[in-house]
Amino acid sequence: MPDLTGKLAVVTGASDGIGLGLAERLARAGAELVLPVRNPVKGTAALERLRTSVPRAVASTRELDLASLDSVRTFTEALRREGRPVNILINNAGVMTPPTRHITRDGLELQFGTNHIGHLALVAGLLPLLDAGRARVTTMSSSAARYAKIDWDDLQSERKYSPVRSYNLSKLANLHFGLELDRRASAAGWNIVSNVAHPGTTLTNLYASGPNLGRTKRSPQEALMKRLHRWGVFVQSVEAGMLPALYAATSPDARGGRFYGPDGLGQFTGGPTELGVYRSARSEADAARLWTVSERLARVDFATHV
Repeated sequence: MPDLTGKLAVVTGASDGIGLGLAERLARAGAELVLPVRNPVKGTAALERLRTSVPRAVASTRELDLASLDSVRTFTEALRREGRPVNILINNAGVMTPPTRHITRDGLELQFGTNHIGHLALVAGLLPLLDAGRARVTTMSSSAARYAKIDWDDLQSERKYSPVRSYNLSKLANLHFGLELDRRASAAGWNIVSNVAHPGTTLTNLYASGPNLGRTKRSPQEALMKRLHRWGVFVQSVEAGMLPALYAATSPDARGGRFYGPDGLGQFTGGPTELGVYRSARSEADAARLWTVSERLARVDFATHV
């Protein structure tokens, strides 16, 4: 990793898992960290763990609920008032496959609203700081994006909800957004490089928090993932899973408009490498259309934010 002394990095979802792992690596390289968290108690615990792991870390938490556009707006306005340029933004937080349909505070399907719309609103709100910081923006997608198809008439899964289908759609939206952001930044002259990463199959609490949301009996998914991890089959540790995003966000060799992920069989595990963009995300017309729809849903206009 390059020396990141003097750089400011913002990592969403850093209270545990891949986000916290990324924060630790960035802190070791000298970056100052802002860790937006939904749960202040978990945020405090994450800071303690970070400072134990990296005693010289300079880090703070801020409250941010990506399932609330008001919360996103409050967070971004506070950072803009402080005026510190942001050099690295990693859009990592997410929710995965709740068994029944839930909605955000703004009435959006929870996975689409949190994973995609919340992060899009975050980038829009931070755009002046990202531009001033000549930022690298890395958005976390998933290999699940390759199986997704956009139903333009049912983006919110109101007519038919499937936990996996809705998750796949949110991750395809992340992939489209990260690539389209780089195209628009280049066209508009924003000093931003945007790319996308995915962690393969990494054992984190996503396999517990989402699948168990609203359930009275625990989902078997968490136990299965732990078993596969113990066997060393198709599941890797956080230390390995965070590497594609770390490479995408910090390596001088990582480029904008590119997609990074594991190099192993089926992209389940392995070291970071550049991947071909999935067929589901190759349509620039779809990306542009999704951008327009998403700006409306997020109640933002990128053209007015710089």
